[in-house]
Amino acid sequence: MYLSRLLLAIYLFGLVGVAAELVLLEHYDGTLQLIPFGAIALALGFGGWYARRPGVASLRAFRALQVVFAATGTLGLVLHFRGNMEFERERDPAIGGFSLIWESLTGATPALAPGTMVLFALIGYAVLVSREKPSP
Repeated sequence: MYLSRLLLAIYLFGLVGVAAELVLLEHYDGTLQLIPFGAIALALGFGGWYARRPGVASLRAFRALQVVFAATGTLGLVLHFRGNMEFERERDPAIGGFSLIWESLTGATPALAPGTMVLFALIGYAVLVSREKPSP
């Protein structure tokens, strides 16, 4: 039980840090950039609910949220990469192949940063697994 509480505390504390980082980066220019804020708000709410009152309803909500986090992170990875790719093509219309991929991965928008949301989904899953009772 101690491990699950520790993981949940890391999960919730980390989300506050990611939200602060997004605010500092001014990641709120348009609807798509607000998606991680919505996911984080839901996670803080459901995570807090699950921490205070672990029951069937809070467990299901927290479990479903991990799917939302994985999807949000995957969408963010695609959007960041595509945005960098468009920028690189505007800068150099002749770019292509590996050069385009490399420049898109190392572009101004951190292409892999949304993977943090996928990592949080995995930590949330670890919280759930660590709370399961071992089989006899």
